Amino acid sequence: MTKTYSGFIAIVGPTNAGKSTLMNQIMGRKVSIVSHKVQTTRTALRAIKMVGDRQLIFVDTPGIFRPARRLDRAMVGAAMSATSDADAVLLVIDATKGITDTVRSLIDKIRDHKNLFVALNKVDAIHKQELLPITAEINELAHPRDIFMISALKNDGVDEMLRALADVMPAGPYLFEPHDATDVPDNLYLAELTREKIYKYIHQELPYHINVITERVDVDDAGVLDIYQKIAVRNDAHKKIVIGRGGTQLQKIGTDARHDIQNQWGVNARLHLFVRVEPNWEDTAENYTDQGLEFKK
Repeated sequence: MTKTYSGFIAIVGPTNAGKSTLMNQIMGRKVSIVSHKVQTTRTALRAIKMVGDRQLIFVDTPGIFRPARRLDRAMVGAAMSATSDADAVLLVIDATKGITDTVRSLIDKIRDHKNLFVALNKVDAIHKQELLPITAEINELAHPRDIFMISALKNDGVDEMLRALADVMPAGPYLFEPHDATDVPDNLYLAELTREKIYKYIHQELPYHINVITERVDVDDAGVLDIYQKIAVRNDAHKKIVIGRGGTQLQKIGTDARHDIQNQWGVNARLHLFVRVEPNWEDTAENYTDQGLEFKK
């Protein structure tokens, strides 16, 4: 009987370090939303990657930052709790920003993990000699098993990193079917694609006060999906911004999200978006549990 290996790898790091881009590169398709804005990832998303006979279960966590709101605290809490049960921890650092106070604080929390790995991302954007002091400080702050020089966007160094991570997976049965996949609920994945477009088209701080919920999905006789989603905002002013003059902003968000859904799933779809004012949505437990976050009073 062939021996099998399976384990969890928590991907952690500051906001905008490139964790979601790395996850998408590993999986060869979009599984996590990407934005130039910080604090984009809210959920602890899981993706299953086979490397030979070894099953790597990646947990892409929300970025680490200084939490202010209840939602912020839940996001950071989800990231840190993912590391406690992980068989390996992959710390992703933006090489162009170096070792920030946030990175130092994070390393202090995870440095004792027996399988700590570090991925210096975006190394293609800086001179090689600038990497030496960064790696020296990492080794001073912790003793990772390895430090990888990668470009998640260009897929440089990613395969070597995967092989090293696979080597530390414990022996045991596969925890999921042995093929590349994600275990994100369909309704949440659909909501995340729409939320990504809100980050794309709406600037400033507003996206952080918006929630997207897929309320239902119907299929007509021709196999076309009718997707109904609620965009919850905190006040009428936010609602006007999301809708835009004459509905133009909401139309752009909906059209872009629909195209993405169709491309990702290979289906025809109609996307129905409704903007509703819910001043207290950040204090509603269901909005956390739907995203796999813990709601704390």
